[in-house]
Amino acid sequence: MSGHSKWSSIKHKKGAADKKRGQLFSKLSRALIVAAREGGPDPAANLALQNAVEKAKSYSMPKDNIDRAIARGAGTDADAAAYETVIYEGYGAGGVAVLVEALTDNRNRTASDVRHVFSKFDGNLGASGAVAWQFERRGIVLVGAHGVDEDELTLAAAEGGAEDVELDGSSFQITAAAEDLTTVREAIAAAGFTVENAELTMVPKTTVDVDDESTAKKILRLIDSLEENDDVQDVYSNFDIPERVLETVAT
Repeated sequence: MSGHSKWSSIKHKKGAADKKRGQLFSKLSRALIVAAREGGPDPAANLALQNAVEKAKSYSMPKDNIDRAIARGAGTDADAAAYETVIYEGYGAGGVAVLVEALTDNRNRTASDVRHVFSKFDGNLGASGAVAWQFERRGIVLVGAHGVDEDELTLAAAEGGAEDVELDGSSFQITAAAEDLTTVREAIAAAGFTVENAELTMVPKTTVDVDDESTAKKILRLIDSLEENDDVQDVYSNFDIPERVLETVAT
């Protein structure tokens, strides 16, 4: 998989102890509210909500917070009604594609903020459709590799309907069709494996190699700065930074 996958794994492992946990929980709550508003409060009948709940749990969000956000979305909360999903597309340093998913109550503010971040790190915001075609929606499950038998994991994942199992750094990354994410996660957990994270993501169809440390730093700073924006929910890119470079620029 791409370097972005490795970077996301690093960010996820740091997230539980991150001092910005409050901001993370706020974003997770917003996603829960919107999913419950649009599809109802029952995760069993609302795939988007089910995935939002699983993502919240993977970041150790308290059950009370999750239930409260769902209740807000299912009710007549004015804040929930104000949010809308907006997609921004552009290019970062080195020509890497960047796809940004946001939930905002003010399109003009968010667009201005996102455009500023792109410009700051030698990127540029493009028109709708500029890079989305380079990605496809997939479910991703991460399982820590330590002490794990790859054959047994692959068998469990296949029984759940997974498409691929690949060792990516210190974790196995299991890829599934978006609609099969829950089934695959449950099959892996039922087989006794510990799931580190399970969520829907946008996987690049092809990747762009980035060997230059300076360019890699600009790309990662762009991703970080976008993710720090309160309105931005997820950021996806198709860069492939070698692990040796990634470890250097991530320190």
